[in-house]
Amino acid sequence: MSRPQDPQRSFFPFGNPFRMISPKGTKLSPQMLAVLRAFEATLEERLKKLIPQSKDEILCLSWMTLAMQTLCESHNDIKTLITDLELPVQDWDEKWIDVYLDISVKLLDICIAFSSELSRMNQGYLLLKCALHNLDSASSKQFVRACSSLDGWRKHIGSKNHRIEKCGSILDNLVGSLDLPKVKKSAKGKVLMQAMYGVKVQTVFVCSVFAAAFSGSTKNLLDLDVADIYSWAPAFKNLQDLVNEEIRVRFSSGRFIVLNELEVVDSSVKELYPIIQDVVDTIETESHVKIVVELGRATEKLSQGLDLLTKEVDGFFQVVLAGRDTLLSSLRSGATVNDRILWGNTDAEVVN
Repeated sequence: MSRPQDPQRSFFPFGNPFRMISPKGTKLSPQMLAVLRAFEATLEERLKKLIPQSKDEILCLSWMTLAMQTLCESHNDIKTLITDLELPVQDWDEKWIDVYLDISVKLLDICIAFSSELSRMNQGYLLLKCALHNLDSASSKQFVRACSSLDGWRKHIGSKNHRIEKCGSILDNLVGSLDLPKVKKSAKGKVLMQAMYGVKVQTVFVCSVFAAAFSGSTKNLLDLDVADIYSWAPAFKNLQDLVNEEIRVRFSSGRFIVLNELEVVDSSVKELYPIIQDVVDTIETESHVKIVVELGRATEKLSQGLDLLTKEVDGFFQVVLAGRDTLLSSLRSGATVNDRILWGNTDAEVVN
């Protein structure tokens, strides 16, 4: 991983995989080349969709939801590509399958960590709703309760999620999985490996951004060095540079909350909290009422955004789980199933 004060670490700790993409021997036919180009063109368009038009779009829940949507689409496209290529898997090295199962578990663990953090944020939403409800009252006792709820929210949102803290080591392992396996004498294998590489890069990037945003630290933020030989590389580099730079700027300014919607809520809470601490009757001034209204709007926007993002994270979990279940089912039945080769980092050969 790369930290702001550290030099960039090599993206490939196990050597240069690019020499494996075009080994001596089999060349791609025009048909196979067209399949690969179509896949990579779609990946490039997805990456371009994530490039923010302004810094304000970075790390808002709608952007994160879109990022997870594109990730699900790319993983589904890989499964479709595997089916379309009709690659035989019965002669493949068992280690490849073992690695896929291991990597899929790591992806599921990351999804669980993200879901737990979204659930934790939703629990904070309940505290905000309780505070807003009590602020509608003219009773000083209710104001005390509102103050208590806001205090509870501030402590809750500032606490650490141990599952998110573990994402760093998982991301380290995922970076290792980006190394491309050797593909000998198989045009289809070359197409699949190059397509899978692009999706792996997209996956690690999105997961690292989520982990950084949820952890409140740049230690989980990765700088991935992608070679220019890929048609989607310029779009990815542009996206990564913009997003990672903005995240680091936000953290360097001392902000531990970087999600836009959450920051708006936190700003309103900080403004309102000292006001209601000393209230004994009711909030009368127009400015105070305005703050309460703004907090209510920000709270609802946060809740809606969390709900949408939660659905997308759950969707990605299901995509990964479905591929894993298909593989395990095929191993039990002895059938040939193409989903065996979604992820891998071995020297296994693909044989036509």
